Amino acid sequence: MKSTIKIALAGNPNSGKSTLFNVLTGLNQKVANFPGITVDKKTGSCFFVRKSDDQKISAHIIDLPGTYSLYPKTPDERVPFQVLCDPADEDYPDAVIIVADASNLKRSLFLCSQVIDLKIPAVLALNMMDLVRSMGIEIDLAKLSDKLGIPIIPTNALKKEGIDVLKQTVASLEPKPVKDFIQIHDYSPCVLSGIRETVKVKSNYAAFQVANNLEFLSTFHINPGSKEKIRSLIREFAFDAYDMQTKETLERYRVINEIVKECVVHKALATKKKITEKVDNLLTHRVFGYIFFLLILFTIFQTVFSWSSIPMAWIQDSFNLLSEYILQSMPPGIFTDLLVNGILAGLSGIIVFVPQIASLFFFIALLEDTGYMARVSFLMDRLMRPFGLNGKSVLPLVSGVACAIPAIMSTRTISNTKERFITIFVTPLISCSARIPVFTLLISLIIPNRFVFGFLNLQGIVLMSLYMIGFVAALGSALVLKLLLKNKEKSHFILEMPVYRMPRWSNIVLTILEKVKIFLFDAGKVIVAISIILWFLSSYGPSGTMQKLETKYAHLEQTQQNLSDKRAEKLENSFAGRIGKSIEPAIRPLGFDWKIGIALITSFAAREVFVGTMSTIYSVGDETKGQSTVHDKMLAEINQDTGKAQYSAATGFSLMIFYVFALQCMSTVAVVYRETKSWKTPIAQILYMSGMAYLFSLLVFQLLK
Repeated sequence: MKSTIKIALAGNPNSGKSTLFNVLTGLNQKVANFPGITVDKKTGSCFFVRKSDDQKISAHIIDLPGTYSLYPKTPDERVPFQVLCDPADEDYPDAVIIVADASNLKRSLFLCSQVIDLKIPAVLALNMMDLVRSMGIEIDLAKLSDKLGIPIIPTNALKKEGIDVLKQTVASLEPKPVKDFIQIHDYSPCVLSGIRETVKVKSNYAAFQVANNLEFLSTFHINPGSKEKIRSLIREFAFDAYDMQTKETLERYRVINEIVKECVVHKALATKKKITEKVDNLLTHRVFGYIFFLLILFTIFQTVFSWSSIPMAWIQDSFNLLSEYILQSMPPGIFTDLLVNGILAGLSGIIVFVPQIASLFFFIALLEDTGYMARVSFLMDRLMRPFGLNGKSVLPLVSGVACAIPAIMSTRTISNTKERFITIFVTPLISCSARIPVFTLLISLIIPNRFVFGFLNLQGIVLMSLYMIGFVAALGSALVLKLLLKNKEKSHFILEMPVYRMPRWSNIVLTILEKVKIFLFDAGKVIVAISIILWFLSSYGPSGTMQKLETKYAHLEQTQQNLSDKRAEKLENSFAGRIGKSIEPAIRPLGFDWKIGIALITSFAAREVFVGTMSTIYSVGDETKGQSTVHDKMLAEINQDTGKAQYSAATGFSLMIFYVFALQCMSTVAVVYRETKSWKTPIAQILYMSGMAYLFSLLVFQLLK
């Protein structure tokens, strides 16, 4: 065997494939895209040791998207076909680890049997064996291995059981499967023989899949001449893809049923499944199911505020101490001012919210890992149907609470074109983690931090209400699109409920670290760049104007009030101030001043930049460098026209509503363009959501002022 090998991980959704991938690769992972398609390509590396000669083998592992078969209906499902059937593909593996849920062997063996017939060296990892034993099921592994013609290794990826044996087996895996699971060549010998003469495939079954999916898969490595020759074969011998797939499916399940009957013994009642069914009777109930889901959401938003307050205070105090230290230890000047009032002010305004974002990701990962999110999809299918969506739309919408980018990418699992488009269009209306810094800052300005009924945090209630407004707006927009778009394509939603499991804490920790890292580094780059630019624009202005101000205040006594007035006037007459003043007439009806206007412009890059921008603006224009938080500075801001606090309830709610609706995230715009392959959709989203943001913000301010 080679010293470096490619290994593909294939398996059904919820089979434990991702857990096994994490166990094998640890932190040696990276995410890119599969060539030619915008589907996440998760890869990692590790070392295997061959037992026979102790040779160390470097393994490049590719985690294929979960699928139930090699018949692709969505972009995600195209990847396993392309990678496993096309030897010319750059990710074509030397071996395949087929990950199967041992507690649902019959379903898992369908994909396994297809991979066996592709004639790639393979090993079956029977995962969740502890669950099988607790259900009173016995599997004759030796007999099953003989029937399938490939090695079988019992594993428990969660507890890291069987991993070393699996690695040794893969390292020593030489021969490809010899047995045909079914005699696919007999279905259409002339067509399959013709395809094998035309393109390079390694088995009759790979040729069969080419015949079935030739038109659907544009990324398969077949030149136009070869495609036309295959089309001629299909026409000449009347190859009907639908009939062939049906015939193959029935035959595979016939053989699978015989194998399961011989190799699996049920010794006791499936207790865990019975418990699962009883719990599901409550959690998926048409009334209590929704109440339970709302209670979970309510708990999440309560804890986002209460759990995070202490670490947030530590982070803010650390930045204040650092700013004070720099001011005391470095000489006054442009560089010190840039460092304290530009870079540190911008970064502190976003890093302080990491505890809240980590809390949100923790709960989302927890719900997914325990199996509850599958119940939410099933439950919400009834609610989604009237709005032109289905249960598969729930995952993108719920994922949108964390980030719209992966949420929009996850719509690839939706096979119905119209439903997928509607889901993509409305997902940015779901409030994401980037809005949390904005919402938290504004809520803390206008909503008192107190409890009602003794245990309900008022700020948490307002935060949940903002998320609910976004969700209702998404459903309303979906309904409008359903009525406008015509599509006769039938929609279906099939879901198998996984049993409830204890959360995999290592997976949850990895997820939180990965998401927070992405948030910090992606947002951090933008914030540092914008903070530097904004510091310059806020510190400097037209030379004539700035000289007049210097002359004006040079003749005045250097009192605290005069120094404060000087800084305020310099900020207002700076380049940034002039930009803000130029758009102020358009946003004044919303209750926004020119400072907010600057933040609105900069946050079009990313919503969280709003807080960094406000931190920079108020640091440049304030005397208390490194001593006051952006919250304190904004709280003390006075509206020059009214003489009252600038951030009144009317302005605060108006600004929050604006950020509920506005599509201020260029990364989301780019992803929508990639997924739809057209600029029409993202441009329509920007116009529609910006219009909604302006209109509802206007209404809120005018009603509350």
